[in-house]
Formats: sequence, structure tokens, C-alpha cells
Amino acid sequence: MKQCFDLALLAEGETWPNPLVGSVIVHRNRVIATGYHKRAGEAHAEKMAIESVQERDVLRESILYVNLEPCSHYGRTPPCAEAIIEAGIPVVVTGATDTSSKVAGRGIEMLRRAGCKVITGVCEDEARNLNRRFFTFHEKGRPYVVLKWAMSRDHFIDLEREPGTPPEINWITGEEERVEVHRWRSAEAAILAGGATIRSDDPQLNVRLCGGPQPLKIVVSRSAELSGKARVFSGGREVLLITENSRASFPGTTTIVTQFDREDFIEHLLSILHEREIQSLFVEGGGTIHNLFLSSGLWDEARVFTGKMRWRKGLPAPAAPGPVARRVEYERSTLDIIYNKINCSYWSS
Repeated sequence: MKQCFDLALLAEGETWPNPLVGSVIVHRNRVIATGYHKRAGEAHAEKMAIESVQERDVLRESILYVNLEPCSHYGRTPPCAEAIIEAGIPVVVTGATDTSSKVAGRGIEMLRRAGCKVITGVCEDEARNLNRRFFTFHEKGRPYVVLKWAMSRDHFIDLEREPGTPPEINWITGEEERVEVHRWRSAEAAILAGGATIRSDDPQLNVRLCGGPQPLKIVVSRSAELSGKARVFSGGREVLLITENSRASFPGTTTIVTQFDREDFIEHLLSILHEREIQSLFVEGGGTIHNLFLSSGLWDEARVFTGKMRWRKGLPAPAAPGPVARRVEYERSTLDIIYNKINCSYWSS
């Protein structure tokens, strides 16, 4: 099963809106085939593993392992449960049940009706953690939310800026951390920043330091007083602008107009993203945006870098939202990873 996890992770960030799935076929205690789902529309993990076996008769004496319940419905590809039955595989071992409405146990039921022995719940917490974005989207009706910010040792996220100061990033972290952040971005469906961050830092919000899939860029700005030359609007990737300004128009941008004063603003924002089938959201700032997410409780992870410098004054950082689950030391900073235990029943995995 852990080999299934490793296989599935090879496509992290690539399979959206499908889950991460790896599959291993074992014959007489020997692995004879593996497969993993690479991207939506392509072969699923179980089908890939089955088709890689040349001597098909051995499948009738084999065990298929898969980290998520085999699908039971026709989409862009036929049901994996049907492929397993046709191959005559007698035993299937699964990690987690697929709780999405399209499957919801029906894949396991289909296999059992066909006489297949199905063993469920093997490494279940790890299997759910692997697909935490997928499960959050289908079970909670919103994207999985990761908050990220960097702050000085005395808890400021930026220096004070005089009006008219040209956009510039006041770096807290080093190159190693920045490469890691770009890797995190590539694993999520969308990345979000507020208008103040766009004006002060002029970020690109891409994954240029590591390669990989580019997330959808989301800008949240009440006024939408932004420069059309801002780098967030470059690169050819769609930008989603959430604003109150119905006249806002920028290149390559889809504008959604909504009210910012509503008490359920974050819940409403996440519902907009859910309707667009965005399964995960990486929030990079600024402080106002982070505080709105923290106060709403609608977040799942916080990844907080603390640098070694003291700025003595500036923009205050959000307060730490809970106990540190894991700490990583870098040359220029310390990373604390915090999980929202209320939302993540499998957070310790």
C-alpha cells in the first residue's frame, strides 16, 4: 500500500480534478505490475497496472492493491472496478473509500457482487491524507486551504512603506525556502493573493523555480486598483479577480463581482471556487487575507516561515493559529507547519 502512495505522488498537482491514485499487482508475493494515474482523461492506475501484465492468466491468482476505492462509473474512462472484474483478479486491497457522490462505495460493492474479495481500510489515515484535497472538496464542499506567510523574528510580514514606493519584495527567506514554496504551489489547483500584496510585492505567483503545473492565479481586491502591467497578469495563465469593482478589466482575467462586507465572505469565496471545481487553494497573503481565513476557521494547514532578522516595526503578522506539528530549520529561517485539527481528522498523518 505504501508503494501505491509513492506511485500516486508522482503525479501530485497533475491529476486535478481527479484524485491521486497508485496501484500495485502482486502474484505469489512478487510485484508483477504497477501503475499510477497521471492526469485527468488518461488511464487510471488500476487499468494501467493490469494492461502492463503480459501473461494475463496470472492475474487470476493475483492481488491488486490500490490506495483509493476503484471507480464504478463511466467518465472519460471506463470503470476500474469493471476492468478488475474482467481481468479475473480475485482479491483487491484498498486504502480509503471514495466518498465522492460518483462512487461512494459502489466500486467495492460492484467487486464483491462479482465474487471478488475486497479488503478495505488498509493504512486508511495515510490514504485519506494523501488525497486530503479530494476528500475536503467532496466532503466539506470547499477547496482544501493552505495558508503560507513569512515573518521577521519580531513578527512582521513586511516593512513599513511610504506612499508611492516602487513594488519590491522584502525577502525574509532564502533561495532554498523559495524553491520549496514553488514546489508547494505546483501541488495546488489555485494560488491566492490580496490586492495590497500585488501592489507592494508585484509577485508572479508561478512555479518558475521548480517547474510543474501552474496553479490558477486568484487576486482578491475590493477596489481592483491594480496596474495592468503587474506581473501576476503575465505568463498566459488565467487570472481570476474577485472584486467589488464591476468596471475592472485586466488582460487574461475573469472578473467576479461580489460584496466584501458580508460576514461569510471567506465561505462565499470558497463556494465560488468550489463551483469552479477548484479542489485546493494556496493562500500567500497578505495579512488581511490571512486573518480573514484564520478567523473564519476555514483553513486546513498553515506554513509559517520565521526569519532571523528583527524589523522592529512594520505590518504585523497573523497570530500563530495553533500548536506546531512539525518544524524545519533552514539557513535563513525556521518553518513551522500547523494543522487545523477541527478540519483535518487525519492531520497527524
